[in-house]
Amino acid sequence: MAKPAASGLLMPASAQGDNRGRSKMAPPDRALSTRRCGRCQSPQAVRRKRAKNPAPLSGDSPRAKRYCGISHCETAMPFPVHEKLIVALDLPDVAAARAMVAALGDSVAFYKIGMELVYGGGLELVTQLKAEGKKIFIDLKLHDIPNTVERAAAQIARLGADFLTIHAYPQTMQAARRGVAGSGLRLLAVTVMTSFDDADVRDAGYAHDVAELVALRARQARHIGIDGLILAPGELAAMRKMLGPDMLLVTPGIRPAGGESGDQKRIMTPALAIAAGADYLVVGRPVTGAADPRVAASAIQADIAAAASRQNNAGRTSGPASGRLHTNT
Repeated sequence: MAKPAASGLLMPASAQGDNRGRSKMAPPDRALSTRRCGRCQSPQAVRRKRAKNPAPLSGDSPRAKRYCGISHCETAMPFPVHEKLIVALDLPDVAAARAMVAALGDSVAFYKIGMELVYGGGLELVTQLKAEGKKIFIDLKLHDIPNTVERAAAQIARLGADFLTIHAYPQTMQAARRGVAGSGLRLLAVTVMTSFDDADVRDAGYAHDVAELVALRARQARHIGIDGLILAPGELAAMRKMLGPDMLLVTPGIRPAGGESGDQKRIMTPALAIAAGADYLVVGRPVTGAADPRVAASAIQADIAAAASRQNNAGRTSGPASGRLHTNT
């Protein structure tokens, strides 16, 4: 008689033989199947289990019954490929921002509202764009005394935004976590500004180079329970290896092949950033400054989709962790 499958896994039907009638089977929550993950659509084997408190699935809650078992997938909303591009509305006023959103139409689903637009009245756009089905990233890089950070983060959470940046100082990260507790707002910690190089870090008084400081702050953010990090493109691969799949990695400094670097000192193309482990790409001037923003955005979306497809194809042979980037829409 064939032996039961090891490690609590169900044996394929063709290999079960006389064991089909055995009463001691693997627990249902440990059983594996080859169906796609109901959250992230990974083609990897998925665990058949109903999550106790599944994350919202954008109206697709019945599919919460199946997930791939990767800890990141268990806690994160799915990553439709068209949401991986975040366009930075670094524009002087609300009218210009509205015009840009209208020009981009359905080519972009995720927008960043930063300091320039916030100080120009841009917070009113949050509820408007959310009502249109868009996702919003508020980039204020909060850093102040803990009480102020906590209250400010709570105010942003009430707006219904999806992401908020904070500086990756332990006190600041802890305070922001308290402020957003119970909300759906995700915190992204800024490790080192992407306009900084080693000389800039030394000039600021740090005893570390950029790579050392990024690694230190990434470990602190993970320990505190921050949702993700803002990283320069060149830091993605090392941080993904160090942190595993459990933190969101968001990168600015993205420039299409042949594009100008502007004031970013550490840049990368969209496809290379996705391949290096980025979950989301923040792009500003290459889209908003283009002669035809919609065409520029669509070209970047195509690069992202192609890179994500390559990652998924690689994931079919290299295991679940490499299947994090998905092309479901």
